[in-house]
Amino acid sequence: MSRAEREQDLITYYSNEIQARVERDLPEPRIARRTAYLEQLRAEGRDTVLELGCGPGRDGEAIAAAGFSYTGVDLSPAGVDACRELGLRAEVASVVDLPFDDATFDAGWTMSTLLHVADEDLDQALQEIIRVLRPGAPLAVGLWGDVSAHEHVWEDGKGYGPGRFFSIRSDEGLREVLGRYGAVEEWMTWDDDRVLHYQWAVLRVSAS
Repeated sequence: MSRAEREQDLITYYSNEIQARVERDLPEPRIARRTAYLEQLRAEGRDTVLELGCGPGRDGEAIAAAGFSYTGVDLSPAGVDACRELGLRAEVASVVDLPFDDATFDAGWTMSTLLHVADEDLDQALQEIIRVLRPGAPLAVGLWGDVSAHEHVWEDGKGYGPGRFFSIRSDEGLREVLGRYGAVEEWMTWDDDRVLHYQWAVLRVSAS
């Protein structure tokens, strides 16, 4: 399956699932990490935040409400429309091709999005994210992980459309990839009562 095919399936699924996602509460650990991250941004005097994979704006609304200048991108036009209805700036875009100039944003936020990027495209995605962040910016990354890496298409049977592609990475593998682009300043995982565990990292983007 090509990247274009994977992305089109994700667009279809998440466009159909948008209302269910709006109504679904975010996990408490994620909210806690978001609060701490925004406090960090405030302490560092940062203002502009880019979210990769904004969905219907559940994190975006909180980021904007905290006083930051927020921009979101998402593959799904339905997600972007939902963000705009909340008064958020959002654009339809792929993480491997962002419509922004170099060094535009003070910080980046991406939760449960890079797991839809195949390993063969992950470096390109991270390079593109870092291109639009300012040197030294903190990038918060959240993913579902496992003890070993595997890629698969998940058919979940809820009627939202085609199966979604997932690239599940081990803790060691994810840290190794992130470490190529800066210093991993924060790292933690939590189980969240699922087979997979959640991986949380804050990457300090290299200044060079």
